Amino acid sequence: MLNIVLFGPPGAGKGTQSALLQEKYQLKHISTGDLFRYHLSQGTELGLLAKKYSEGGGLVPDEVTINMLKEEIEKYPSAAGFIFDGFPRTTPQAEALDELLSSKSTSVSVMLALEVPEEELKTRLAGRAKVSGRADDADPKVIQNRIDTYNRETKPVKDFYANQNKLVEINGLGSIEEITDRLYKAIDAL
Repeated sequence: MLNIVLFGPPGAGKGTQSALLQEKYQLKHISTGDLFRYHLSQGTELGLLAKKYSEGGGLVPDEVTINMLKEEIEKYPSAAGFIFDGFPRTTPQAEALDELLSSKSTSVSVMLALEVPEEELKTRLAGRAKVSGRADDADPKVIQNRIDTYNRETKPVKDFYANQNKLVEINGLGSIEEITDRLYKAIDAL
C-alpha cells in the first residue's frame, strides 16, 4: 500500500498535485480542508467544532481532525493507498496517523514536502481567492496567520518523518508539470 503525506504550507500546490498523483498511482485523496468544508456545509457536529477554529486561521483540534480522517479512511477498505493532503499538521496528528495506519497493517510510505518561498505563497493564495472565491485566501491578515501557524505548529512535523527516513523535500517552484515530474521521480524511487 502506498501512503503519501503531501506536505507544505498553504498555497504550496498540495491540492493541484494531489489530483495528479491520485490519477497516476490510483490512490484515494484525503484533503482535511475538503473534509472540513464538507462537514461545515452539512452542519455536522464535527463541522461545527472545526468552524470555531478555522475561521480565524487557527488549527482545528487534533481529536476533531483525526475523527474526520478515520471516518474517511474507513470508507475505502480496499484502497491501493492514500494521499494525505493537509494532514498531519502536528506531531501528535502524525503519531495518531501512524497508529491508525498500523491498525490497518500499513504505514506512511513517504512525506513529500513542497518547498515554496513565503512571498510566492501569498501571491498564489491571492490568485486562488479570485478563482475559487475562498474567503480564507482573500484576506492578507488571515493568509499571514495561516503561514505563521504553519511555520510555528505544522512545519515541525517534517522532523517526525525525517527521523523515520521518510522525508523527501521537493522544490515547489516552476510549472505544475515540472513540480509533478519531481514528485513522480521521488515516488518512483521508493
